[in-house]
Amino acid sequence: MARIFEYFVVCGLGPEIRTLDGTKGYHGTEYLYLPSLLDQYPPLNHTLYPPPPPQLPTCVLPAGVELFPSGFDSNDPLSYPRSYPIVLTEGDGSKIYVSCITFRDPVCEDIAEAYRIPPNSFADKCICVVSRSPCFRVLREALEEIFALCFSPSGSSKPLWDVIAHIVSNVPLPTPGKERVLFAIDNCLLSVEVPPKDGLPHADISFQPLVQCLDVDNLIKLFTAVLLERRILIRSNKYSLLTLASEAICHLIYPFRWQHVYIPLLFFSGVDYIDAPTPYMMGLHSGVDTSNLGMDGVVIVDLEFNQITTTEEIPPIPEPELSLLRGEILKLLHPNVVGIDLMRANFCGSSDQNLKIINKPWGEDHDLQLRLIFLKFFASILAGYRNFMENNATHVFNTQAFLKKRSRSTNQPSEPMIAQFLDSHGFLDYLESGLGSDENNDNLLDKLQDALGRGQNPLSILPSILAEPEIVTISDPDVGVSGSGAKYTYDRFPSNVRTEEQEEKRKQILAAVNGAIEYSGRQTPSSPSISSLERAAERERMVLDIKVKLQGLWLRLLKLEAGEDPLSSFEYGTILALIESDAEGIGGSGFVECIREHINSGWHGQLTEEQFIAVKELLKTAISRATSRNDVLTIRDALEVSAEMYKKDANNVPDYVQRHLISLSIWEELRFWEGYFDYLVEQSSDKSANYAALVTAQLIVLASHMAGLGLPDNDAWYIIETIAERNNIGYKLLIKLRGLLSHIHQLRINYWGVSSGKPQSLLPPVLSSPRLKDAADENQEPLEASGVGRSWVQSMFSRDTSSRTNSFSRVRKWASDGAAENGNARKQDMSSAGQKKTQTNVRILRGHSGPVTALHCVTRREVWDLVGDREDAGFFISGSTDCTVKIWDPSLRGSELRATLQGHTRTIRAISSDRGKVVSGSDDLSVIVWDKQTTQLLEELKGHDAQVSCVRMLSGERVLTAAHDGTVKMWDVRTDTCVATVGRCSSAVLCMEYDDTSGILAAAGRDAVANIWDIRAGRQMHKLLGHTKWIRSIRMVGDTLITGSDDWTARVWTVSRGTCDAVLACHAGPLLCVEYSASDKGIITGSTDGLLRFWENDEEGIKCVKNVTIHTAPILSINAGEQWLGVGAADNSMSLFQRPQERLGAPNIGSKMSGWQLYRTPQKTNAVVRCVVSDLERKRICSGGRNGVLRLWEATINI
Repeated sequence: MARIFEYFVVCGLGPEIRTLDGTKGYHGTEYLYLPSLLDQYPPLNHTLYPPPPPQLPTCVLPAGVELFPSGFDSNDPLSYPRSYPIVLTEGDGSKIYVSCITFRDPVCEDIAEAYRIPPNSFADKCICVVSRSPCFRVLREALEEIFALCFSPSGSSKPLWDVIAHIVSNVPLPTPGKERVLFAIDNCLLSVEVPPKDGLPHADISFQPLVQCLDVDNLIKLFTAVLLERRILIRSNKYSLLTLASEAICHLIYPFRWQHVYIPLLFFSGVDYIDAPTPYMMGLHSGVDTSNLGMDGVVIVDLEFNQITTTEEIPPIPEPELSLLRGEILKLLHPNVVGIDLMRANFCGSSDQNLKIINKPWGEDHDLQLRLIFLKFFASILAGYRNFMENNATHVFNTQAFLKKRSRSTNQPSEPMIAQFLDSHGFLDYLESGLGSDENNDNLLDKLQDALGRGQNPLSILPSILAEPEIVTISDPDVGVSGSGAKYTYDRFPSNVRTEEQEEKRKQILAAVNGAIEYSGRQTPSSPSISSLERAAERERMVLDIKVKLQGLWLRLLKLEAGEDPLSSFEYGTILALIESDAEGIGGSGFVECIREHINSGWHGQLTEEQFIAVKELLKTAISRATSRNDVLTIRDALEVSAEMYKKDANNVPDYVQRHLISLSIWEELRFWEGYFDYLVEQSSDKSANYAALVTAQLIVLASHMAGLGLPDNDAWYIIETIAERNNIGYKLLIKLRGLLSHIHQLRINYWGVSSGKPQSLLPPVLSSPRLKDAADENQEPLEASGVGRSWVQSMFSRDTSSRTNSFSRVRKWASDGAAENGNARKQDMSSAGQKKTQTNVRILRGHSGPVTALHCVTRREVWDLVGDREDAGFFISGSTDCTVKIWDPSLRGSELRATLQGHTRTIRAISSDRGKVVSGSDDLSVIVWDKQTTQLLEELKGHDAQVSCVRMLSGERVLTAAHDGTVKMWDVRTDTCVATVGRCSSAVLCMEYDDTSGILAAAGRDAVANIWDIRAGRQMHKLLGHTKWIRSIRMVGDTLITGSDDWTARVWTVSRGTCDAVLACHAGPLLCVEYSASDKGIITGSTDGLLRFWENDEEGIKCVKNVTIHTAPILSINAGEQWLGVGAADNSMSLFQRPQERLGAPNIGSKMSGWQLYRTPQKTNAVVRCVVSDLERKRICSGGRNGVLRLWEATINI
């Protein structure tokens, strides 16, 4: 059962202190500091929920962390704790609701000691409860009770974190409209209930603050601006008001949804996003200065002064709807004034609902009436809209016909407000969600229009409460049992118990800080009377001391034992602190100098994998700090040493540190390369040589570094050409330089693949593969709080841009979907596609309430459809985090959902089927077998000790399953028993293949080993060793096995011999899928780099004969048939390839695999995709998104 509280989180000043601009260290109380996530429950390693969003600390403390000399003071209102809600929006549009309390709490002693913070200092701390349910009232009440319990003089009967653990782990989300949950925090009883789903959306807020801050005219003006999707900035000096007003206006536009960027409370350092050109709704504290920003077109809503200003006109709501809307709102807000002439006795038998609540203070009845007023407005202004809906590939609504009909009925000319609204994303999304789904059955707008047409009361459309909700009481068994009578009191909010690893990491961070401050403290003269010469001598001694220390730390870093992690070592932490805390750059330049001296002493520059990561990060930091100081010498030296340090990859090829520095923006600066060129010319030993030859030689050095960095070829050539032309080397040498640069660049691409592109910021890149993100125990490096916050906002604007360019009324050409990298390959794909257009024959299948995590296509082979009489051939079966399995029939347009299978209690991970049954595996450790016809649950197979990752229906009523416990089991469905554990791996199994004709089983996963078993002989045949990281994909055809791994390679094996025949190593990221084309005897691989590579066997071995670059996100699925090839990627892009049939008698020459040509591809949407499957027999591809929506594309091919 879902819980109402997902997390309890504490944010504040962590052991790594940075100012808002990113400067490390403590710089006094006049600065604001970045917040960090300090504690959370449940802990990070649990699997019940996804981890808290990384931008959470930045958002709950939007102003940053401020330090104070004193704590709470009853005479100082500024020191009072503050309670406010915030709402975060995920990439798929889902919302996270957070209740916060911010207060002053003492700075931890170890942090104060390490950073030399004055004793008895206080800093902002924020405690939060995080939920997916908009139960604002109970979230606030529970949090305030925990806060009061913490600082209560009488104390609590249990440790505070035990109280927190109890409510987070045990309070369920009540069944909507049926249950009321009661629970207690210490001696305070709290309750929560959720309204029925068939009524208005759950809005556990009061609409009174919005109508109190804005008068009726301004309320309607804001409402209109939201409907027309303008850029809206709400200002107030109260955090709560910003969130409540934003949520309220979003509920008032029901049944439509705000489709764009939505940040009710924007963190202060993100104020520059107000200049974004795309629609948004953001709330910003009125204390943040926006005077230097261009606000053209922004609708600024000042809640404090009841003002709305904008430079662009907002078209008014047309009559008569405007007068009716305004009158209804006035009647609700000011009933005494509106009804002042009415008789007090109900003489006319009036049943006006507003008169019934005339003497009541504002409450839930007023909120309901206000929402109904706006719903009636939509019912009036959209009267008859259902008659103009069209369900075809290009249009869903006949706007022009509707406007003409309305113009005739009102005798008014065309109304711009309605025309703009009908073209909005909110209206198009509303139509899309209602077409071909069951959601329109609960559409209150349609119900209200029908009720008003019949003369019924508008309240009749809402569900009636026939019975009191069932009371569910959550008791705490630990209360009152111990009998000890102990009380727990606190003078500060306590920290949760840290693990040994967390404690050790904290100590290392603070020790490194402490050492860095000691070094930098020596820069300050002990006496003001020393002379300038003495000061210079003191500085030289200090510089020498730092360099000596750095040299020792560097050598010890390289000599760490094999099992030690350099990133967690004292040496790494101290070097990093010296680089970052030194304003004069002695630490960064000294570190680079240490490396150069080590290389000059005879070191070959080879690093281990762990050392490589540590050195790369240290060099990045040194270059970034040097860039901020304009220290060109350090940047130049770092560039040169990075070209001499390397690690060996899986193919024993050197991978240089330099290749991993491309994210730094300094490499795009022409002036840096000009300065470096001048330095090289000045240092050249052969000054007597021909000047043109001297310039050319130095330009070759520059070109080598640019290629080593992975600078795009066009950018590198622009820099080289500019410098060459300024030095007049002549066109012949210029042509030779161009050829050399292209040759170096192509050599690099042939092995490492295309670079990720130009750097966008100095922040670490975020992993792009949804599949990797979803892994429960993937370790991700922490990002800076401000960087995470800004990345989150940027992702929202990117999502918004994608949704705009892919709306119904705007068809986007497929050629623009990818970047312009690898131009030759892309041009080849475009020319081969010819005049084929982007296909828009895409159906949206809705039904899941959570992300789709598993997809399966029912093929003719698995249902033995020899003559084409099986109706279930071509069905799609999906599984989701909502714990349901759904069967879809694409042949039934508009009613594709055939059945919903319920029985699992956790996320569905794998699905398979045969003629009569469907089998699914889940995170709840179970495998369930269903009857395909009756949809009844037949068997529940339990025996795995971890989440199930793979399932396969076999002949003879057998099921093969694999799980994260490392086992592969065979089940007999007829007896509901595990026949045998046919395979065991040392770690989680991620992929599995089985040949039912030979009885050969192949399975692989996190241990990087591909295991082969002969099930019929009951023995293991081979353990295939070679990969160095997780194996995520596997394909077995006959005696050939193909594996794809996170080590960026695919391997081809012979099953019978257990030998590796080839290593395919041209991708620039983990391989998520591999496929074998039986007709061509070729291999297709797809990776997180977005590349699709076609491989073919010739006399010299297996080689890549074709690269396809139309996808820009990780490839999730490849399915090859005789003539057709289907591909799906994580950005919801799909593609269909065709291999033309050979004409009879034609000579069989040339490459077969390169003959695959792109046939068609549909337009993308903004949803992030987790899984894709193809039905090549019917030319269909189906994707499952994180928004719970299936996207079914039919290529509609006529040959």
